[in-house]
Amino acid sequence: MHPAPSVIFFTVFSGIGFGLLTFLGLGYPAVTGWTAFAFFVIAYLCAVGGLISSTFHLGHPERAMKAFTQWRSSWLSREGVCAVIALIVMALYGAGLVFFGQRWGLLGLIGAIFSLLTVFTTSMIYTQLKTIPRWNSPLTPVMFLSYSLAGGALLAGQVKWAMALIAISGVIQVVLWMQGDGALKSSGTTLATATSLGNRGSVRAFEPPHTGTNYLLREFAFVVGRKHSMKLRIISFVLMVVLPVLLLAAAPFSHGLALLAVISHVAGALASRWLFFAEAEHVVGLYYGKR
Repeated sequence: MHPAPSVIFFTVFSGIGFGLLTFLGLGYPAVTGWTAFAFFVIAYLCAVGGLISSTFHLGHPERAMKAFTQWRSSWLSREGVCAVIALIVMALYGAGLVFFGQRWGLLGLIGAIFSLLTVFTTSMIYTQLKTIPRWNSPLTPVMFLSYSLAGGALLAGQVKWAMALIAISGVIQVVLWMQGDGALKSSGTTLATATSLGNRGSVRAFEPPHTGTNYLLREFAFVVGRKHSMKLRIISFVLMVVLPVLLLAAAPFSHGLALLAVISHVAGALASRWLFFAEAEHVVGLYYGKR
């Protein structure tokens, strides 16, 4: 699929923001007053900024509010509902920490749960798509959640948790890459099955259905070369996993190294998420001879 910058920004930063809210809701770090305020500002800037950026990919952003009405059947709607609940609950929880020096544990737990549910519902928007076999995997929501928790632990200053979660997210990402490379082929979807002409012999396209580009080709038939794909995978893995872990493990620990670890991890996550969309092989590409 075409890797739209707004969607890449949304999935990365909202995930990190809700990851940080999850840790804050669970009491990590145990801060109050203006220190707590600073953490919540960072979390809300990431979470809300990511959510707002996603509306730029809508054909009619002014109709975004209508997404909340389809929660019974739409993962996009469920994502919106969970996000609003998480942000409201965590705002109340944050007010207790900042203004009253009180940690309302039950409220924080509820906020943490809905923060994770927001990330999960976001991942299900992509996981549910059988037309994109690479995404249609149980590992997709696991990958989204691991990224969110790793980034959240990093911003929350939970060094040991961050190192472990970053390493886990890296392993999950590599497995997902390996699994995804053969997903379209293993799905059994071909031009023959799409046209139901397989029983008549070998099926191939006589000529392209269009002489020029169209919406489907722009959105669903993006092709990234295997050579470039592997380079970007290595770059994203080094930035997202290797460098942050090394920086966090360096002694003596300093806030400067922690900041570099955050910058490196986010840069790697952005590159990895670009690949997530760029490498998606929509089955409609078979019709246009792009797969």
